[in-house]
Amino acid sequence: MQFQAQTTHYHQYYPDASYEVILREGKAVGRLYIHRSEDAILLIDIALLPEHRGGGIGGRLLNEILSQASREGKRVQIHVERNNPALSLYTPLGFHKVEDKGVYYFLEWTPGKEQSATDSARK
Repeated sequence: MQFQAQTTHYHQYYPDASYEVILREGKAVGRLYIHRSEDAILLIDIALLPEHRGGGIGGRLLNEILSQASREGKRVQIHVERNNPALSLYTPLGFHKVEDKGVYYFLEWTPGKEQSATDSARK
């Protein structure tokens, strides 16, 4: 029921968004929902199955999105639960907190301040 409510909400507020399945070796391992506007790319939802987390998939996807945003001069935005371990990936990439929404942080990345996940992992 929660998934259905969330999906209904996303489609109501982001009807033009891209709703994609993340594949690895032909198997579905996650989802990536993105809304692109004139000046920003909103990562509505990025989720990987637990057994596929920590292996670099998320970092590669984020690098691709940030590279595209950089080429297009767009900001990248995402809401992240404050206790989500993925925060440790977003911050080194250059995302910064724009707003504390209680359970969520609203983060934003701005072109020109980019750093790849690979570079971040080396530090």
